[in-house]
Order: sequence, then C-alpha cells, then structure tokens
Amino acid sequence: MPSADRDGPGPLVMPSSTTPPNSQAPAGSAPLREGVQAALEVLAAEGCVAFPSETVWGLAGSARSVAAISALATWKGRADDQPISVLVSGEAALLAYGFEISPLARTLMNLFWPGPLTLVLPCRAAFAPGIARGDGSVGVRCSSHPVAAALVVAAESSGLGPLTATSCNASGEPPARTEAEARVLCSSRPGGPYLLAPGDQDAGSSEPSTVLDLVAVPPQILREGGVSVATLRPLLETSNAKPGREFAEPHKGETPG
Repeated sequence: MPSADRDGPGPLVMPSSTTPPNSQAPAGSAPLREGVQAALEVLAAEGCVAFPSETVWGLAGSARSVAAISALATWKGRADDQPISVLVSGEAALLAYGFEISPLARTLMNLFWPGPLTLVLPCRAAFAPGIARGDGSVGVRCSSHPVAAALVVAAESSGLGPLTATSCNASGEPPARTEAEARVLCSSRPGGPYLLAPGDQDAGSSEPSTVLDLVAVPPQILREGGVSVATLRPLLETSNAKPGREFAEPHKGETPG
C-alpha cells in the first residue's frame, strides 16, 4: 500500500484499557464486528469508510496512504490547503504516532476525551499530504461513539491507523447527521465510501468538535463546538505562564477537520 511513511509505526498493540471508557467493545455485537472487518478491507485497499460519530457522520481513510487521502479529498471536493484531523484511541496511540503531548494537552485529554474536542498538536510523523498543517502539526481527537471507537482500535491494531476524522459531506455542504443522509451521500457518485452502519448505531447529531490549537502561543480556539469557550477559558488562562497573556478566541483560521 503506498504510504507517506513506509518506516513509520506498524500495527499498534493496544491494551484493552485504551478503548475509550464511554464506548462499547466490538466483541458484543456481531453486526459491528462484521462491519468493522469489512471496513478494514476497504481501508487496506486504500478506500474510504463513512462511519457514525458522537457528532456527525465521519469519513475515514488511512492518514498514511497517499492514495486514500487523495481519493478522500477528490470525493469531498476539498481544497489542498485544508488540513484533515485524525482519530486515535487515546494517549498511547498518540505517543506511538509521534505526537508531542504537553501537560496542558494531557489535562484536556483527561477531561474531555473521548469526546468532541480536537487538539492541534506537534507531530514528528510523516503523514500523507493534506493531513498536517504547514508547520507539521496535526489535529487529533478521540471519539466516544462505539462504532467510531471500534473502527479506530481495529485500524490501529491492523497497521492502518491513524484514520481521518473529517465529516462525511461534499466540501461546503452540511455534514450527514443521520444514516439515511450518509447513505444518500455515499451512493450519490461512483466510487463512494463504504458505509459502516451496523444496526441502530446512528451518529449523535450533536455539535461538531471544538478545535483547539495548542501549537499556537497562546492557545487558539479555531472553532467552537461541542466543548464551549466558557468551559475551556479557565483552563487555558491558567496555563498561560505570562501575566496578562490571554488565549485567543475563535477565528476563521487553518482549521483541521
């Protein structure tokens, strides 16, 4: 499989404790196990998979596959200069993929992961073009949805991770919030994504994730979503070492998604 980093991390042997605590293990559901296995075959062939998350329906491709990310961007009609965030199962996976975790990042992960908070972090790994920002940083989050969590853990164990976390939609259009909407989108054009829809596990239809840039000094909220500015403000203000230096409120910046 063409890869941006042939010498990068292979399959991650993740302890069971890395499965997000608010998710369900795939072993309890035969349809979920079968759906995830089919999704892994698509991902291994450098295809894309639509999956439900706690926010909206997402679109997964292997972030280390040049062909997969190119196909994903083409299907979405996404601009080349828009970075794409990725999903991980937790801190152990972040470290294995070469992310740098600051004390503030660890605090935020402990408080809000799994959940709708994307953190932009420095990363030493080389991913496919279109994943990282110009400075090499990458947006990353951990999903609380049982289907998304099962897919991410399986992909990590199979050497196909990390997976992209972008929304399932054409660029500039609203994201799919229900299985019915995702199914229409995936079948609307040839070569559409595989739909991972095991039973009644639909997306949560909540707000998109909040995107917080921890590379910026001071930290910059690029998009407000499922975790409010009011919730983050005291944590971020406390983290600033210099008196009077406030974190930056949301703006339209280079937002991974």
